[in-house]
Amino acid sequence: MNMNAVGIDVSKGKSMVAILRPYGEIVSSPFEIKHTSGNIRSLIEHIKSIKGESRIVMEHTGRYYEPLARELSLAGFFVTAVNPKLIKDYGDNSLRKVKSDKADAIKIARYTLTVGRN
Repeated sequence: MNMNAVGIDVSKGKSMVAILRPYGEIVSSPFEIKHTSGNIRSLIEHIKSIKGESRIVMEHTGRYYEPLARELSLAGFFVTAVNPKLIKDYGDNSLRKVKSDKADAIKIARYTLTVGRN
């Protein structure tokens, strides 16, 4: 069975989402969603349309992540919010420090693949 890793970098009012599979296969390049009910419903439908089990990880960012986490959980997905320090320290062996919402969403998805195997 395919495991889809959904990494979400949460900000106030919007999030950046990336979806990967093992071995770096990109299912969905990073894309932004606003935290409106319509956009969240569209995200849920998009994730449901992808074959395989999806696991969603997002950073625990204040309270901004809560509505999104709640809706994704109510839709039946495995959802967890992790301490941002875990994500920051994960795979921190690069000399280049690329910092962008897109890069963060991909890093969170890669982290999801790693912890999803355990």
